[in-house]
Amino acid sequence: MTEFKQPKTKTIIIFCLIASTVFGALAGGFTTFFLTTDLKRSIVGDIKDGQMSQQAVQSRIVELIEDETASIAVVEQVTPAVVSIVVKKNPGDLEGYQKEYFLNDSFYQAQSLEDGFVSPLVEVSSGTGFFVTADGYVLTNRHVVSEENGLFFVVTNDGEELPATLVDVDPLQDIAILHVEGEAFATVTLADSEDIRIGQTVIAIGNTLSEFRNTVTKGVVSGINRRVTAGDAYNSEVIEQAIQTDAAINPGNSGGPLINLLGEVIGINTAVSFQGESVAFAIPINEAKRAVEDVRLYGRILRPWLGIRYVLVTPEKIGSALPVYDVGALVVSGEQPGEEGIFEGSPADLGGLQEGDIIGSVNGELFTQDHALAERISAFRPGDVVRLDVLRNQEWLEITLTLAEYGE
Repeated sequence: MTEFKQPKTKTIIIFCLIASTVFGALAGGFTTFFLTTDLKRSIVGDIKDGQMSQQAVQSRIVELIEDETASIAVVEQVTPAVVSIVVKKNPGDLEGYQKEYFLNDSFYQAQSLEDGFVSPLVEVSSGTGFFVTADGYVLTNRHVVSEENGLFFVVTNDGEELPATLVDVDPLQDIAILHVEGEAFATVTLADSEDIRIGQTVIAIGNTLSEFRNTVTKGVVSGINRRVTAGDAYNSEVIEQAIQTDAAINPGNSGGPLINLLGEVIGINTAVSFQGESVAFAIPINEAKRAVEDVRLYGRILRPWLGIRYVLVTPEKIGSALPVYDVGALVVSGEQPGEEGIFEGSPADLGGLQEGDIIGSVNGELFTQDHALAERISAFRPGDVVRLDVLRNQEWLEITLTLAEYGE
C-alpha cells in the first residue's frame, strides 16, 4: 500500500507566499495597464499616434489626484453649513383647501378643534440655504420663502429639523435671511466676488429636486456680470451682475452656495435656464454681505433709492456733442401709462432731475457696461449725499441729493 505524507506547514506557507506574490504582480500589472490606457484616452491633447510618455502620464495622475482631493476637501468643509429649507402650511391656508383632503396616501375627514383634532402641517415647497453666522443667520433666495402664511424650517446636514424665522427679504435682490435659534452652528466663509474669473472651477451644493439633500455638482464660471430676468409666468425679476456657470443647478438648489476651490462662497445659486443646457446663474456674494451686515446692525435689510427709470445709452447712440462718458443713464418713462421717469417725492424728484437727463457719473466715477448707475448707487446707504454729473440740453450740471431708503 502506498503511503501519502502530509506536507509540512512551513512548506505550505512558503508555497502560498510565492503564489500570492506572482498573482499580485500579475493583477497589479493588468490594473496599471488598464488605468494607464484609460488616462491616455482622457488626455487627448498629450497623445500622438497612440503614444504617450510615462512622465506625462504621471504628471496627469498627480493633477487628477490633486484636483479630486481639493474638491473633496472643500465639500467636506462647506457641507455642514448647508441646510435644506422647507416651507410648510396649515391645511386651511392652502388654496382650494376642502374639508376633506388626502395626506400620506390616506383619506382624512377634517375635524374641528373642539374635537381635539390638530391639522398636521403640509410641505408646500423647499429650497436650500447656508449658515453665515454661528448664532443662526441663514442666507437663501427670496423666492424660496415667498409663500404667504408659510412656516419655515431648516434641515441640517445631520437631518435635524429646526424651526426658522424669516428676518427680512431684500427689496431689490433675490435674497432673504432666516434665523434659527441656537449657537455654534457651522458657517461658511464668504469670498470677495469681485475676484471671480471666467474659467475658474466652482462647486454648487443644494437640495436638488427638493429631495436629494446636499447634492454636489461641479463646473466652471462661464460668464460674469450677466443681466438675467428670472421667474415664471406670474413673477419675474431682473438679476444684475449675475454669475453664469455650467455647474448643474436644478429646482431645489435655489439659495444654495456656489463655492470656489478654497471653500469660499462666491455666489448664491438662484436661476437656471430651461432653454439651454448647463446654463445657470448665481447672485454675487458681495450683494448678500451688505444684507447680512444690515440685519446684524439694524434688524432689517437697507437699500438706497434714487427713484428713477432709466436705460443705458452711449454718446454715439444719442448723438451727444459732449461724449465724455462711455455709458450714460438716460432717464425715461416706462412703457405703461403712469410709469413716469421720475418717482414723485423721490430723491431724484426732490433733487431736480428731469426726464431726458443723462447721468454720466456718481461722485465723479464714470459708468461702464458692467458697473453702471444701479451698481454705483448700491454701494451707498440711505441718507448718504451723492453728486451726480448730469447732461441736460448739451450742458453738464452737478446735482447733489440725499438717497432715501427703498420702500419708505
